[in-house]
Amino acid sequence: MMEATKIPHKMLSQDAFSTWLGIKILEVKLGRCKVAMTVRKEMLNSMGKAHGGISYSLADTAFGFAANTHGKYAVSIETSINHIEALNEGDYLTAESVIEKVNNKLGFNIVEVKRGGELVALFKGVVYRTSKNWE
Repeated sequence: MMEATKIPHKMLSQDAFSTWLGIKILEVKLGRCKVAMTVRKEMLNSMGKAHGGISYSLADTAFGFAANTHGKYAVSIETSINHIEALNEGDYLTAESVIEKVNNKLGFNIVEVKRGGELVALFKGVVYRTSKNWE
């Protein structure tokens, strides 16, 4: 089985969408992952703010990477987000899985999305942990 901290890097190398977003991995620990990206012009909606899917996608990536550090393929089965602040072009965002509870087959994560020290979105996710190991 692959070492926990290497799994998110392997996942990112195979993830065209997260690569397009410009997501970088800042920190990985067992059950935790912190990622970051900068909002670009092509990510803005009709009101000149970041599309809600941008912060959602950043949080979803952190969630997925953290959930898979346990060495088993973990797939999302339910997610939700609260958008707290509007985001602008040039904003540098981080997302970190901050709380996790893992049962035999389910994992529960909370991801905080921040701009600087300011909380801008709060994401909740549940994963199903398969029996397949990361190799």
